[in-house]
Amino acid sequence: MSKGPNVMDWIGRSETVRDTVTAATAEALAATLNHEPREWVGGDTLPLLWHWTICTGAKRQSDLGPDGHAAKGGFLPPIDKPRRMWVRGTVKQTAPLRVGEAVKKVSTVKTIEPKEGASGAFVLVTVEHVFTVSGDVRLTETQTLAYRDAPAEPTPEIEPLADGIPQPDWAGASRIITPDPVLLFRYSALTFNGHRIHYDRTHATQTEGYPGLVVHGPLIATLLAETARAAEPDAMFTHFKFRAVAPIFDTREFRASMVVEADETGYRLEATCADGVTAMVGAIG
Repeated sequence: MSKGPNVMDWIGRSETVRDTVTAATAEALAATLNHEPREWVGGDTLPLLWHWTICTGAKRQSDLGPDGHAAKGGFLPPIDKPRRMWVRGTVKQTAPLRVGEAVKKVSTVKTIEPKEGASGAFVLVTVEHVFTVSGDVRLTETQTLAYRDAPAEPTPEIEPLADGIPQPDWAGASRIITPDPVLLFRYSALTFNGHRIHYDRTHATQTEGYPGLVVHGPLIATLLAETARAAEPDAMFTHFKFRAVAPIFDTREFRASMVVEADETGYRLEATCADGVTAMVGAIG
């Protein structure tokens, strides 16, 4: 019997994607985040974390796996675990990306680490993304993905919240977010994210065993960053770091909040579920 590929051979593998920052994409994300409409023009700067809507890569339908992601064994290693989640990340920006600019993103697999936890074995894969414009590095990002086994028995599904509940106005340093399926679908479309756990309830609950649709880690992070921008509209944020602690589903609201650290050098961010469980912690400055 033939032996499968050695996933460690994927360390150092890279891929390159090119894109142009467009006003239409910026306007669409602003609308999805429920900002007041305005016209975006060439030269306008993208807020921190809005880069997730560019250089997304266009995989053919035939190159996708059953979960809607790119099939394993291409750029990312063929890890034999069905659940894939984005668990932490760091973004450092030297200069903002602007509407009209041509951007190149080079992604590289940096580490692959088998782990053992309370819920069993899992694998962490860390990927670095470097965004450049005309050869100048504008933004560097590190993402860590976790691959896990699905549970032996699916978690009982929870009745989702009503669709179409309006998002709150952007004011103050804390707000309640309602992650209804329309918000998740629109963000999936803008980031060209085909992962079915975010929009296919049958797949999310029956195949991967979640109690509802899973809110994207990058969407939660973006909503936290937007909370900071609303509270400090004159701040020029250049770095962001987050760690996912627990998943958030479309079955209940969550609170996004920001506090000033004691030394006033930065801001701490936190997403908290309705039952008080911390789902994500982050820092921005």
